[in-house]
Amino acid sequence: MIKRKPIDTSRFRHLYPFKSNYMDLNGLKYHYLDEGTGDPVIMLHGNPTWSFYYRSLINKLSPDYRIIVPDHIGCGLSDKPDQKRYDYRLKSRVDDLEALAEHLNLKQNISLVVHDWGGMIGMAFALRHRKIIDRIVIMNTAAFLPSENKNMPLRLWIVRNIKPLAAVAVLGFNLFSFSALFLASHKGLSKEVRIGLTAPYNSWKNRIATLKFVQDIPVRQKDHSYQLVRNIDNNLHKIKDIPMLICWGEHDFVFDNDYLEQWQRRFPKAKVHTFSNAGHYVLEDAQDQICTLVGNFLK
Repeated sequence: MIKRKPIDTSRFRHLYPFKSNYMDLNGLKYHYLDEGTGDPVIMLHGNPTWSFYYRSLINKLSPDYRIIVPDHIGCGLSDKPDQKRYDYRLKSRVDDLEALAEHLNLKQNISLVVHDWGGMIGMAFALRHRKIIDRIVIMNTAAFLPSENKNMPLRLWIVRNIKPLAAVAVLGFNLFSFSALFLASHKGLSKEVRIGLTAPYNSWKNRIATLKFVQDIPVRQKDHSYQLVRNIDNNLHKIKDIPMLICWGEHDFVFDNDYLEQWQRRFPKAKVHTFSNAGHYVLEDAQDQICTLVGNFLK
């Protein structure tokens, strides 16, 4: 029998000294950080990261803002149920975020910070609640379907489509989370940061979200989340007047500069900063610069 291994938080708490909070989400523990006071800033992580990814930005902004950072179900310190209890689909992610905002009574002046899958989740939330979104910070993500001539990177295609092999590689050997440590950062990550990023994904059952996120990537119209993403794509123009800051790592093997150009085409008023020495984990590679940029932007 495959067991769920406890997460050893002592190995990364010195980098992540925040109080853990939990909301009951249909019987599941939905973990989130709630630091500081002031106008709310919601930070949404992607795959295979978790709220740990935003630690530097939390420290920077929490003296002036109320920082809310959830761990999506299956990620970080949230529960990691099997598919019988949670479907691991995009719509559920957006519904979860909406439930958290309602639970915390977040009803005005919300700023969003999004990365990777957090972009799709955050933009769907923003379209549902346009009148209460104040500002948006975008980091190496997408909230639209890829262009027709854009092929999925081979390693993602394998994980998404060759399910028996993906289950062994991702769930058994943690190759998705582990390989990201070396592929997603252009500068390289310290050992303690690598420990922090991968700590929640320490056993077969604890890695289910890292697999299901990839398998939920919509490519064809018959894919489960395709119509929702199409709807987000078609309606992004409705939030074009919300002030936006884009911080983009130029060495991203998934969200490359073609995606950046799509963001700029849709949001020509956005402030854009690119980083030639940063990859997909742009906040890890350009931590100080981005913290300063975001702090100034929110002011």
